Amino acid sequence: MTPTATTERLTAEERREQILRAAIAVFAEDGYGAASTEEIAQRAGISQPYLFRLFGTKRELVLAAIQRCFDETVAVFDRAAAGHTGDEIFEAVGTAYMEMIQKDHVRLRAQLHAYAACDDPEIRRLVAGNFGRLVDHVRELSGADKPAITKFFATGMLLNVLAVMGQFAEPQRWAVDIMEGCADDAGLTKFQHVLRR
Repeated sequence: MTPTATTERLTAEERREQILRAAIAVFAEDGYGAASTEEIAQRAGISQPYLFRLFGTKRELVLAAIQRCFDETVAVFDRAAAGHTGDEIFEAVGTAYMEMIQKDHVRLRAQLHAYAACDDPEIRRLVAGNFGRLVDHVRELSGADKPAITKFFATGMLLNVLAVMGQFAEPQRWAVDIMEGCADDAGLTKFQHVLRR
């Protein structure tokens, strides 16, 4: 694809950002193994050789996309936690995360594909390291003990599965029961708007 006059004005860093956004969308649709760098380049409005000039290999792009998803999740947690302490952190961060996965199924699907790709040792190290970073970060923000941290992340993973099955938008009875249990247990008061449909 020939870059347009508009795309030529982007810096290399801006172009990397554009490629990462396109890559996350394609990885979310096709998975990390099956995703095509040609499709990513096309969506980013660049040539495939230019994509490789900026990222080197598809593997580097995959790892950068996974890292970006985790970095953005940490940023969501930080924004939500600001001004809160103790158990308030769980409600604020949990509610912000729930709203994020409701609004952004692309990022959620990319995240789930990253877990599924953990047969690859390098991806596994990156994903496990970043998941540990999230756990440590929430522990530092909240000061909570191990059982509370475990419950928080177990609830988050359950919400991931419910969201990807479309149960926030069109919940079946069993999903409503589970979501009500999550809301009651985690104190996610803002979660109740999902259940009032």
